[in-house]
Amino acid sequence: MKDQILKYFNSIANQRLLIRKKNRYYWDNITEYCNYFIHPESSVIEIGCGNGEMLNDMNGLRKLGLDFSQAMISNAQNIYPHLEFQLMDAENFILEEKFDVIIISNLTGYLDDIQKCFQNLHQLCHRDTKIIVTYYSYLWEPLLKLSEKLGLKLKTPDQNWLTQADLSNLLFVAGFDVYKTAKRQISPVNIPLIAWISNKVLAQLPLFNLLCINRFLFARQNTESLTTSEKEFTVSVVVPARNEAGNIENAITRLPKMGKGVELIFIEGNSTDNTWATIQEMADKYKNTHTIKIGRQQGKGKGDAVRMGFGMATGDILMILDADLTVPPEDLTKFYDAIASGKGDFINGSRLVYQMENNAMRFLNILGNKFFSLAFTWLLSQPFKDTLCGTKVIFRKDYEKLISNRKFFGDFDPFGDFDLIFGAYKLNLKIIEIPIRYKERTYGSTNISRFKHGLILLRMCIFAARKIKFY
Repeated sequence: MKDQILKYFNSIANQRLLIRKKNRYYWDNITEYCNYFIHPESSVIEIGCGNGEMLNDMNGLRKLGLDFSQAMISNAQNIYPHLEFQLMDAENFILEEKFDVIIISNLTGYLDDIQKCFQNLHQLCHRDTKIIVTYYSYLWEPLLKLSEKLGLKLKTPDQNWLTQADLSNLLFVAGFDVYKTAKRQISPVNIPLIAWISNKVLAQLPLFNLLCINRFLFARQNTESLTTSEKEFTVSVVVPARNEAGNIENAITRLPKMGKGVELIFIEGNSTDNTWATIQEMADKYKNTHTIKIGRQQGKGKGDAVRMGFGMATGDILMILDADLTVPPEDLTKFYDAIASGKGDFINGSRLVYQMENNAMRFLNILGNKFFSLAFTWLLSQPFKDTLCGTKVIFRKDYEKLISNRKFFGDFDPFGDFDLIFGAYKLNLKIIEIPIRYKERTYGSTNISRFKHGLILLRMCIFAARKIKFY
């Protein structure tokens, strides 16, 4: 079968250039969606690159295309001499280079052994490599065959028609975990108004998205591939503190040891009690037993405090611990273990799993959190329980990329939670949640205004929907 597939692609290499140009609306949709998650400084490899059109339009500083068709590779080298292409079989290639992103677009349908191809990807992967697999929905096979008979689509050999579950299982067996899926494009043809409504609106809504032709799987190596040395990191814990004088010493004494070492960063802002004086006193008191940095923000809001603290941080892993200590400092070890072991790239705390203490969260706050949980589950295309838990963890190297991407969503989040969540999504990080026990305050009162801040959060959700779902 492979010889027949190879003969077919060699024979249609020149014809495919014209066909792909004619159907640019369809192919551009795939490229644009993949590009959404690729940082401009990434290294990218496309396996099954064909004539190189998609790879040329991809973000990335370093780009390499592989294909087993000599005719396709020759075309790609002639058309895009500034890119690198190599003649290699997707199931048997050998490379020593590692890449940030691996693209496998509409290729699995032609492979003899998909599992072998996936297993071969490990040689290309470093700890943070992400894999994006795109494929047709099986529901579209009758229409695609009809289009071929009518001459509207280039005739192709019979393909493997695999479901999302099939491909996810093959990736799992090959040593990869699928952490996100997506559906795109109901109308593959640019019919005025109809295509816009179908693809920009209906394709993003539940049930309607089952009609989408294009499916996407996002995967990364499972944690078994990590070595012990890769699991040891330094940590910076940022504690934004406003009117929290009574909690400062407990934040220090209860902070657990993690990784190779922990630095604690207190950022005080706009307090009306003696929080700043207490931070200075405690930093001096514990200077011989703890690594403590302190700062006083010039701006307002938790988001501004977190950014200042992250800017002062030197640890490999960045953590946020709210100074009210309603999330116990002792629980930070769970977050460290999750990110250090590679189970996730961005770790979010969830207060809405375990039973809370009686006065830990007011009823209206619980309802608001439940609403935003549903909204974010839809926005991020994965289950998301608690958007507003203050404890969030990210690698510093990823946060630095998030900063450069911040202009995409804008600088309008006073809390800092959405800035990090949306930024992690845009960077294609694997987002996971850690359930924690949410405790009552032992000092002071909440700085959250339910209605005022709730409206701000709603506005941010609407804005993010335009940037994530309806862009």
